[in-house]
Amino acid sequence: MKLRLCAVASLVCLSGASLAAGEGLTVPVKLPAYDAARASCRAPTGLQKKLVFVQDNRREFMQGAGRGLEAAARARGLAYDVAFANNDAALMIKQVDGIATDRTGAIVVAPIDPPSLAPALKKVLGAGAYVGAVVPPPATTVLNAPQYLTGKVLADAAASYINTRLGGKAKVVLLTHDSLQFLAPRFTAMRDTLRTLPGVTIVADISPATVDKEGGHRTMKTILLAQPNIDVVLGADTVVLGALAALREAGKARADQFLGGIDGEQEAVAEIKKGGSPYKASISLASSIFGYAMGQQAADWLEGKSIPQAMDILPKALTSSNIADYERDTANPGAVYADPARRAAYLKMYGNICFDTRDNYINFPWSSETK
Repeated sequence: MKLRLCAVASLVCLSGASLAAGEGLTVPVKLPAYDAARASCRAPTGLQKKLVFVQDNRREFMQGAGRGLEAAARARGLAYDVAFANNDAALMIKQVDGIATDRTGAIVVAPIDPPSLAPALKKVLGAGAYVGAVVPPPATTVLNAPQYLTGKVLADAAASYINTRLGGKAKVVLLTHDSLQFLAPRFTAMRDTLRTLPGVTIVADISPATVDKEGGHRTMKTILLAQPNIDVVLGADTVVLGALAALREAGKARADQFLGGIDGEQEAVAEIKKGGSPYKASISLASSIFGYAMGQQAADWLEGKSIPQAMDILPKALTSSNIADYERDTANPGAVYADPARRAAYLKMYGNICFDTRDNYINFPWSSETK
């Protein structure tokens, strides 16, 4: 028997989907645009007016998210703390279990191992607290990027450079994260775009063992043994920066190369700004701005307001021509959030949820790009 359920408070209509008690929305649904005018509902009771960032590691992307969260907590009068897991999935589970026990009112989490963490997050959700998640569910609000678009923006920048500066020919290295389900569409987009360029050869398409500078450095050193002349390297900023270090050590870095990454890491931005670097572009996912937004949504939740169920952070290609504006915005995310036009350049929001409709939390791999 098909079940049809319309949750009036969030305007989500499901056909053939189940909403099991305590399990949230487990079948993918297309969320409508967020309605900021939706009426408030009851506020949760018995919870601390406190926001905790459950942080996976200290990469700059997450440090930026923390700066935004802390600024929003300060602006809204919430206590703020960081539970740092240092890439230890078991420690993160213990931290979230403790948060559920002490009745913290709001958390934002960057999961290390989403499946193992999910039961602990459900305890927090069951207590009526706000859970914001950076990509993997379950969560009151899921933050994601349109991953295919993110990869395409970077690949388009590389393709333009190859055509205009490299005569349409290039040897390309893709440093991927294909094992991470949520990020794989980035690299599908890169392959799709590069496939349209007849003069391009992808000489390496590989996932580094670790998603950090060390992983990129080790992988690039191995690639250079077989392919000493590389024109383009694409991936996450942190691994591409490691690849750049390996190129420089080998004396194979050139000013006419195109190295490009995703995340808007400060070191990548510094490379682009200084000129003459092989690093030509970084796709910003403005972490301080989405952190600030999630901190504001946490405070709204604790006041009984209706907030988004999901949110896109929109990719922006940073080049030497627009970095000054980007740095202004990320340094003051509160000003961006307060200005609807500036905010819309970075964030797009979907669905509505509040304390009274908390059972409608997202518990499937949400993406605005899902067909």
